[in-house]
Amino acid sequence: MDTIRVRQVDAFTDEPCTGNPAGVVPDADDLSRGQMQAIANEMALSETAFLRDSAEADRRVRYFTPAQEVDLCGHATIASFTHLREEGLDPGTSTLETNVGVLEIDVGADGTVWMTQEAPTVREVDVGYARTAEALGVDRAALEGASDDIPLAVASTGLPFLIVPITYLSDLGNAAPDMDAIEALTDSIEATGVYLFTFDALEAESTLHGRMFAPGAGVPEDPVTGTASGAVGAYLDHFGAFDDDLPDELRLEQGHYVDRPGSVRVRVDRDVRVGGRGVTVLDGSLVVPEDDEDDILEI
Repeated sequence: MDTIRVRQVDAFTDEPCTGNPAGVVPDADDLSRGQMQAIANEMALSETAFLRDSAEADRRVRYFTPAQEVDLCGHATIASFTHLREEGLDPGTSTLETNVGVLEIDVGADGTVWMTQEAPTVREVDVGYARTAEALGVDRAALEGASDDIPLAVASTGLPFLIVPITYLSDLGNAAPDMDAIEALTDSIEATGVYLFTFDALEAESTLHGRMFAPGAGVPEDPVTGTASGAVGAYLDHFGAFDDDLPDELRLEQGHYVDRPGSVRVRVDRDVRVGGRGVTVLDGSLVVPEDDEDDILEI
């Protein structure tokens, strides 16, 4: 039987067994879509990245949750370039072909990976505080009290998320999400997931504390979410959430309520960039499943 190398890299952290774990398959050119999906299911991580050759960029990547392919994944990108840096990639800028287009990735000398995201879009949505509060299992008043100047809106820098501010960290921590209701809510507004956040953060240097739920994508709660963090940065900039200009760099903490703490660095200027580091915690091999998929399904 054929085997293939697989790695697990914890992203948006310097500490093993924290942050957001992602699978990385470094040499996926010969894998069909069905095989990639089967491997992602076996890895049982929120996303697994499959690195491939590209005619348009330095390399190609495809991302799979255990349930489906997704177009973009921030933490799996950080994980992928952490792996490439460990394998000898020099610091600097390279290009990455994704399902949403070709993105620029910068790797710093200290190992920090910066991912330039898609041009941001932000749109207000009329989903109602009552429905949103019920889906998230939070007090409606805690949502309304946090949303005087920053309303419920769907923001995207590659993947769309419903951005929901809430008043206090205790409100955030006490959320009891109804995953079926969240999936129905996100489906109704064409969003990948819900990012619930508060400015009442744990660390003094943090801008906010967030939690992200995406059951429709097979991810009930994601520990630390790069694409959603980029969307939040665009959202805060769009609605002028700060009395002064948006800080040069935002620090978004996440994952504490699932015992996987980590943080995402976000810079919003001409582009939205998401940054973080990673640490490899597993390096091994996996038996490649038989390919019984019709070639016409391969994209």
